Amino acid sequence: MKKEQVAHCQFSVWYPLFKAVTIRSVILPLPENVKEYLLDDGTLVVSGREDPPSHAQDGSDDAEEIQWSDDENTTTLKAPEFPEFTAKVQEAISSLGGSVFPKLNWSAPRDAYWIAMNSSLKCKALSDIFLLFKSSDFITRDLTQPFIHCTDDSPDPSLNYELVLRKWCELIPGAEFRCFVKENKLLGISQRDYTQYYDHISKQHEEICRSIQEFFKKHIQYKFLDEDFVFDVYRDSRGKIWLIDFNPFGEVTDSLLFTWEELTSGKNLKGDQSEGEATEQDSPVFRCTNSKVTVQPSPYLSYRLPKDFVDLSTGEDVHKLIDFLKLKRNQQEDD
Repeated sequence: MKKEQVAHCQFSVWYPLFKAVTIRSVILPLPENVKEYLLDDGTLVVSGREDPPSHAQDGSDDAEEIQWSDDENTTTLKAPEFPEFTAKVQEAISSLGGSVFPKLNWSAPRDAYWIAMNSSLKCKALSDIFLLFKSSDFITRDLTQPFIHCTDDSPDPSLNYELVLRKWCELIPGAEFRCFVKENKLLGISQRDYTQYYDHISKQHEEICRSIQEFFKKHIQYKFLDEDFVFDVYRDSRGKIWLIDFNPFGEVTDSLLFTWEELTSGKNLKGDQSEGEATEQDSPVFRCTNSKVTVQPSPYLSYRLPKDFVDLSTGEDVHKLIDFLKLKRNQQEDD
């Protein structure tokens, strides 16, 4: 996998070419000070929040127990503000219907969905986006090591980081598929959410495979900037295929129900096909989870923190926050 291939998979590179067959989106340049804020490894203080949550009412016992120090050495953490960028983001969110799915040049913060109040990547304000981005290893990798798996020694391409806001659509995980293309030929199609069994995929796999093939030949083949690549699609309730994303053809991209050895060498792929499929020239291999026995936990679970940690970091449980402050005070007194 070469650095040029990774660069070609940036959203702003491919979106103008395939705008008609994908979800409506807005691309905003990411200011340098916002990038620095996202990479700041200090305490998570979320910027862009319009109305900070208030859980303790005036006069309540909990509110009275919190002692605010006047010590000059006390440091108050305050989120940086980006008024001009915030206004642009809010305008873009409004133009997309009020709710968006955020990502950077390549990645979305799929590993951080657990920290959001709605356990979703659905965002309505910049504060929602910042919370997800600052909690995501995927976003950090985009910002710091985008070419880590590349094999060529050429200089890193020049990058302009961007915030991508996609119109929020309620996508069913069982309707998403990942497609692997080598030398402009569709080699394989994998169920995207491979940890779950979906009865409709098993029953309709031939029809699904055929519709994706037709979409590839009509809209994707020979139109992308490389001949080796990976693309994700969504098949809606009417059977229409929508392009979701492009990814590099290499180990940086999850091969799901395939292995990269299979995809790069072509070995063992044809053995999956039925006799009818094998007779069709250049027919891709389709793989899905065929039994409930093979259901697995989500691969994103390993990124989660205990719920108490989340409550403390977001301030959503005032009782836990008070207990934490009392504990810290007692520890200081013991010292």
